[in-house]
Amino acid sequence: MAERGAHLTTAAAEDRPSIFEVLAQESLMSAVKPALQHAVKILAESNPARYGILWRNFDEIYAILDLLLQHHFLSRTSASFSENFYGLKRVGADSGRPAYRGLCHRHHYHSLLLLALLPYLRSKLEKVLARQRDEDDFSIRLPLSLTQKMYRAFLAIYPYACMAWDGWTFCHQLLYIFGKTQTHSPLLWLAGVKLSHLTANDIHSLDLKSTGPALSLNQSIGQKLQRLFSTVVGGVAVSLSTSLSLGVFFLQFLEWWYSSENQSTIKSLTFLPTPPPPLHLEGRESSPTHTKVCPLCRKIRINDTALATSGYVFCYRCIYMYVKVNHRCPLTGYPSEMQHLIKIYSPEG
Repeated sequence: MAERGAHLTTAAAEDRPSIFEVLAQESLMSAVKPALQHAVKILAESNPARYGILWRNFDEIYAILDLLLQHHFLSRTSASFSENFYGLKRVGADSGRPAYRGLCHRHHYHSLLLLALLPYLRSKLEKVLARQRDEDDFSIRLPLSLTQKMYRAFLAIYPYACMAWDGWTFCHQLLYIFGKTQTHSPLLWLAGVKLSHLTANDIHSLDLKSTGPALSLNQSIGQKLQRLFSTVVGGVAVSLSTSLSLGVFFLQFLEWWYSSENQSTIKSLTFLPTPPPPLHLEGRESSPTHTKVCPLCRKIRINDTALATSGYVFCYRCIYMYVKVNHRCPLTGYPSEMQHLIKIYSPEG
């Protein structure tokens, strides 16, 4: 039985990677984003005015960097960054195509969209779904138009679509183990490629190409600028890939460490410095009316709600809409989310 299992997982006769190799290369990139996200979060909390924009637009910035990185490796090695790290390449219909020439245009752009664009869209949809759940938890019921009804219907169907996709992926992996399919993932099947090991000729050709040809005097200025730009982008991608390769195990350790961390609201607030008190609290006498004014609408507060990250009190609707859009405190700039809103109920009411 053990020999049978080893035969199924190695699949050396067909020169295709084992299930352990393909799953390991998939987990590589999934470990990079949480580690970078936590680093950006620390920067944003240390200096919200300077680094807060990085935290608020992290998904877009990461998607652009991931797009450039994957484009470089698909063009130069016929593989994504994680696939090249494990010595794999993508093979299309023309299986005899050398790896250093990259994929054909159709397979290249299909792979690029599925590698970089699809994860970005899925992460945005999951955040939208999380905000929708927060609205339901806070009992926010806004007037529903036809577009909003369709939007809510889509959000209701989305979890079942994810469940169907995960089930399809699992079945694909089982079929790959038993040799019934050439791809372990529906994404590879949609891109029209399969994974294979790099040959000795591929490795030798990639080493020769990495040196790069010198600039010729006969080339036009446009060609020189294009080659220089390609060299710069390639250098940035290679530097990034080298640093990720050296720190891959450290990044995986960080992912495990911060996933096991208690993410309760109280513990997350200990990372933030205590904001200075408002000016009207420093004097001995203060106006009772002034203390009840919302800092956002400048009117008497309605349905008092405190923001736990800063301690300031606002109207519930004012601070709810502001945090929903900006994800930070309007007075201190500290990163804030819906779970940081605390309603205040007066015992006199």
